[in-house]
Amino acid sequence: MKAKYNSEQILNGNMLQAILAIAIPVVINSFLQTMYNLTDTFWLGKIGTEQLAAINLVSPVQNIILNFGSGITVAGSVLIAQYIGAKDKKNANQMANHIFLCAILFAVVCATICFITTPAIVKWLGADGNTLTYGNIYLRIVVLDMPLLYTINIFSSIHQAQGDTVKPMLLNFFGIIINMILDPLLMIALDLNIAGAALATLLAKVPSALIAFYSLAKKANPIHLDYRNFHFAKKMLLSILRVGLPTAIGGSTMQLGFLLMSKNVYKYGTQAMAAYGIGNKVNGLISLPSNGIGSAVATIVGQNVGAKQYDRADYGYRLSRRISVIFLFVGGMILSRPFISTAIVSIFSSNPEVIAMAADFLSIMAFWCWTNGIYNSTTGLFQGSGHTEVTMIIDATRLWVFRFLTLFICENVLHMGVRSIWYCVVVSNGISSAILFILHKTNLWRKKTVIKSKKEAANAAS
Repeated sequence: MKAKYNSEQILNGNMLQAILAIAIPVVINSFLQTMYNLTDTFWLGKIGTEQLAAINLVSPVQNIILNFGSGITVAGSVLIAQYIGAKDKKNANQMANHIFLCAILFAVVCATICFITTPAIVKWLGADGNTLTYGNIYLRIVVLDMPLLYTINIFSSIHQAQGDTVKPMLLNFFGIIINMILDPLLMIALDLNIAGAALATLLAKVPSALIAFYSLAKKANPIHLDYRNFHFAKKMLLSILRVGLPTAIGGSTMQLGFLLMSKNVYKYGTQAMAAYGIGNKVNGLISLPSNGIGSAVATIVGQNVGAKQYDRADYGYRLSRRISVIFLFVGGMILSRPFISTAIVSIFSSNPEVIAMAADFLSIMAFWCWTNGIYNSTTGLFQGSGHTEVTMIIDATRLWVFRFLTLFICENVLHMGVRSIWYCVVVSNGISSAILFILHKTNLWRKKTVIKSKKEAANAAS
């Protein structure tokens, strides 16, 4: 089937159709990626609370590394999109080559370091007994999938920059089907316990990564990998650093904050840790439409900024924000009802204490999840325009200032116990969303572009 790219729709067509054409496959794709963890959570919940607590405790470690590396893939999506908008296919292809090599080198180095240091990391998190053992087993296996995961992510990034989000969705659908088959087979039938969960996640990515690499290397694709006479270009490496480094720092700093949050939750016991993990994963499902629309905004803004169509980029952002907020508000009001939230979390645990805490957490987050519509769409605006330093600062302060400050007040002043965790999440998200909304009003995102068009580059050289 011939690939469908939406660049013309993004730059000149109906904006609502452009948003939906990009966002809907991204939402489905994000759902499929989330299913990797949810499938593990479901089967681990059947095995025991300690296994569930272990995976929730160590997952932020993996996420720190993945989010730092995501700076490379975000940079790739933004820069390639802007080159496409500027009608510069040659540099778009060159950027794809640079992005892929940088990402794979980063993945191999980080996977090696994390594998060696896993015991020290899990011990530092405060794990003991069986939780320590299970945490070591799970983390050491799942970090090995990083090169595979980055190959898949680069495939998604390059296609999304062109407005094609269908192929990444289909690729991830293939992977999740394999994962859903392997999870019960390895964990239950072969009695590999938590190691089976990690191996299922790892093995499910192998065929997807091979398909992704084969597709990226096909010369028939508009943007493809080609390393004949390749050499690293200083200007492109600096562009990747300029756009990607703030995203990497912001994302990894945010995940480090999540890691410390996990430490704070774990002091309330394994039941609280399990409830926190379930609530976060279900809330992640609630926020998928918002995340998808945020990704669509980044692509739409990136291509329109590359084409110097700032007003159209702003229109795409505003329309996307409105859709996202309305959808999340309605959905959140439904899911925040206690009987609904209880029914949902009961799928993942049979422990009454875990169910009660997770349902309470989910109800609170769902009620306020509409703020994520502002947060994700505005983050997409600043990423698409190349202002990733803004998202870096907001990501960092959301966790390190607003969330921990709220946690301190709730725990030490209001004495709210484990509910301090639940409320510090929604308060920090709300404050950060309000700040991003105000920053959009300043038109800071219009101040510069990351790349120059062919005409601008020629004028600068003359």
